[in-house]
Amino acid sequence: MPSAVPYLVVALGGALGAVARVAVSNLFVRRIGVAWPYGTLFINVTGCLVIALFLTYFSDRELNPSWRYFFPTGFVGAYTTFSTYEYEVISLLASGARSGAAVYVVLSNGIGFAAGLLGIWLGRRM
Repeated sequence: MPSAVPYLVVALGGALGAVARVAVSNLFVRRIGVAWPYGTLFINVTGCLVIALFLTYFSDRELNPSWRYFFPTGFVGAYTTFSTYEYEVISLLASGARSGAAVYVVLSNGIGFAAGLLGIWLGRRM
């Protein structure tokens, strides 16, 4: 029977990532409101940054394998919000906010891609 440890480590990371997502999202809601999905954009961009930074930094360094389950799969997997992002794009379109939806898609993908590149660049220099 395979070890349950990787699954437990992913579950722990996922629980912490989900809590971090709610905390960050609530912070944006309290400060800015819900008229536009700023919190989800921030979460997705920072998720792109930290997963790229982590995986690049540790690509050629020794690391306990549990960390690879815990952080990129568990924590960042639960922290980022692609399904929420898609739903919010559809909601913006359904409400007639076509330009808002387009801006959201461009910013999420463009800044998310740039954050991923930044994470790789930082990870190679650490």
